[in-house]
Amino acid sequence: MFRPSLVIFDCDGVLIDSEHLACIAETRVFRRYGLDMADDFIVSHCVGLSWASALALVERHFNWVAPADCAAAVKAETQRVFEAELKATAGIADLLDRIALPRCVASSSSPERLKHSLGLVGLYERLAPHIFSATMVENGKPAPDLFLHAARRMGHPPGQCVVIEDSVAGVTAGKAAGMTVIGFTGGSHVLPGLGARLKATGADAVVADMAEVAKILGV
Repeated sequence: MFRPSLVIFDCDGVLIDSEHLACIAETRVFRRYGLDMADDFIVSHCVGLSWASALALVERHFNWVAPADCAAAVKAETQRVFEAELKATAGIADLLDRIALPRCVASSSSPERLKHSLGLVGLYERLAPHIFSATMVENGKPAPDLFLHAARRMGHPPGQCVVIEDSVAGVTAGKAAGMTVIGFTGGSHVLPGLGARLKATGADAVVADMAEVAKILGV
């Protein structure tokens, strides 16, 4: 059985059950600016990407240009929805209690959003200061830069790291970094077929709850 020396958690959709809320916020703002889209477009195409990458994808797909204040509007709406509804992923607190290995966070979200969202569910102090954002590297997921940066900062070789990810972009990034990747499908945003997509992308295992993650990690 593989025994990693470092566990790297994605944040949204893994540590916190936030992806469906973030997608609601983004879609609501886009519609406010006149861009009508299917409710599941963001979930299907943008989960795991940074805001800049997700917005660029939306603009290309719909041949639409976001107004200058769109990012600020999405940030404000996301904070409002998070403060009303955000919860930690079921079982994550117990898993963190049981893991004796070094662990860190590597997320496409900004440092400010990570501190806010993890703080809302009582996880920020448990994971800080080992929280890394895509803003710290040149290329976000699906490039391997963020995971390699996290491993380097934590002092562990990529081949000894295990990544827990819920998106195709994240799994792609983890495998490109030379890491073992566990695909997680326990978030409220998950659509049918995601597990098969994560496996096809290269995930070494696909699980639906944190108890299964614990079994794989041997804790």
